[in-house]
Amino acid sequence: MTNTVTSTSHGRQAGATAQQLHGWRKLSTLLEIGRTLADTPNLKAALPRALGSLDEHHGMSRNFVMLLDAETAMLYAEASHGFKPEATRQVTYRAGEGIVGSVCKSGKPIVVPQASREPLLLGRFERQDKSGRGAEQSFLCVPLLLQRKPVGVLGAYLPYKEGRDFEREMQFLSIVASMIAQALRVERFIEADKQRLLDENTHLKQELRERYDFGHIIGNSNPMRQVYEQVTQVARTNTTVMLRGESGTGKELIAHALHYNSLRAKKPFVKVSCAALPETLIESELFGYEKGAFTGAQMRKKGRFELADGGTLFLDEVGDLNFSTQVKLLRVLQEREFERLGGTETVKVNVRLVAATNRDLEKAIADGQFREDLYYRLNVFNIFLPPLRERKPDIMLLADSFLEKYGREHGKRIKRISTPAIDMLTSYHWPGNVRELENTMERAVLVCESNVIHGHHLPPTLQTAEGSGTVTSLSLASAIEAYERDLIQDALKTTRGNRTKAAKMLDTTERIVGYKIRKYRIDCERFRK
Repeated sequence: MTNTVTSTSHGRQAGATAQQLHGWRKLSTLLEIGRTLADTPNLKAALPRALGSLDEHHGMSRNFVMLLDAETAMLYAEASHGFKPEATRQVTYRAGEGIVGSVCKSGKPIVVPQASREPLLLGRFERQDKSGRGAEQSFLCVPLLLQRKPVGVLGAYLPYKEGRDFEREMQFLSIVASMIAQALRVERFIEADKQRLLDENTHLKQELRERYDFGHIIGNSNPMRQVYEQVTQVARTNTTVMLRGESGTGKELIAHALHYNSLRAKKPFVKVSCAALPETLIESELFGYEKGAFTGAQMRKKGRFELADGGTLFLDEVGDLNFSTQVKLLRVLQEREFERLGGTETVKVNVRLVAATNRDLEKAIADGQFREDLYYRLNVFNIFLPPLRERKPDIMLLADSFLEKYGREHGKRIKRISTPAIDMLTSYHWPGNVRELENTMERAVLVCESNVIHGHHLPPTLQTAEGSGTVTSLSLASAIEAYERDLIQDALKTTRGNRTKAAKMLDTTERIVGYKIRKYRIDCERFRK
């Protein structure tokens, strides 16, 4: 009796130890598969290694992963172990077809204890068995689920063994399938994010190309037509271009147009404002520096020339460069090479240079402030941007464009600009050019509480004799008269010179309107055209 009890006890202990070892082996396999899926960025490369772990530690000598194509409702082999790779690539199942297709369609696992006796196990993978053994096999198939929806299946073969605990095997395989599904989710998220960024980048580039297309540059005056003609002539070449003109005339806009209408449009457009950078930094910004070149240079940094390689470098306010930087810039233009600050390695670049300045470079050369040889290198193709006072026909086109832009930006529905305000805009001399006009229209939109911009919405500069010569007195009577004239002209403009309708709009009589028209010497015929 004692021997029997002892023998039974030893048997239980041995069984418990075997179960523990089996459990530890499963945990070890899960850890190994988890690390494989996490450490390998490409899921397609990680899956064969993960499937190999199932064979090495659990005798699942043949296994596979199939993924569902949502558009075709077909399962395609993504990875396999124990089959010929070139043959398994062609294995497909329709969702609902056979055991594999049924698992994918239903989202529920299926166990086939004896594979040879199951007609629904269609044998498409089995025919590719490398071992060629005819021993009976058990087949387990579990779904890959994302948000409880099947996206594929994991199938595995085990040697047939009577009394095998298939429930435990299915639980283990379901955990592996869950890990693979999560890895698939992460990969798809990364791919979708990459595609989103790529689409966004393409969209932004297209927006830039459209924004700086000639059709989006406002102005049809003769001076601007000449500018368009010059830009068209030089845009698709590699010629160095010098943009001349007063501050605020749109030199940067033309520089963008040159780049985005050139053969370099898909390459970088890099801008450097030479006036905004201190003399001590301009050289390191243009040419970069090596680690340790100066205090604080903890790593190598590429300069703007390197960043613009293959594209266009725009040097704004090039007339403000110091003499030492002018020497280096001359060498880059001549040799297309330079050394970083603190370095000896020669860096070669392929850059198209566009320079801009509002300075009189000829005078700067005479005063010894600008190198003559650099001037001739930069001044290969000269484009002069006219000041706004020389392109009067464009003032209202620009004003209307800025009105629409800032009306949309500030949520205001301003429909038009009154006639007196138009007179003030067109008679002003605009020393700040287009930039000043844009700021003026943004201010007018902000202070306007109606749907029409009037003269009193414009800055004081435009309303003084010093600013535009449009107002000769700041007395109360003059201000009231000016406002009254503004209202009447505005009403006549709306009614196309019809006094009766204008009087009705102003809620007064036609006689009073007629009297005011004579008093202020308003020409009604002007509004009938």
